[in-house]
Amino acid sequence: MLAAKLLRMAGQGVGFRGAVVGVERVREAVLSHKVAFAIVAPDASRHSLDKIVPLLVARRVRFVCGPSAALLGAAVGRETTAAVGITDRQLAKGMRALVDSGSDGAH
Repeated sequence: MLAAKLLRMAGQGVGFRGAVVGVERVREAVLSHKVAFAIVAPDASRHSLDKIVPLLVARRVRFVCGPSAALLGAAVGRETTAAVGITDRQLAKGMRALVDSGSDGAH
């Protein structure tokens, strides 16, 4: 249920340009201090995870290891994706509150 809500919110974020999709786009947005929250697919390739997770940690961007790359991709209009970065501050706040209310996958 929590994952379904996060996926729905991520999809809405992409719809109104409040989110960026894919490791490279998320990475660029994190480096530009635009990402307020991120969802990372735990089954993404080791290379993708090695590119994004240490950066999120170093920049102190909260993230959750969420659903599979296929489910995450489907929520944002892609076949698969390793990461989604939420750039809209209010949407990120809502997602953090949702995660805080009932998940142990947040970092």
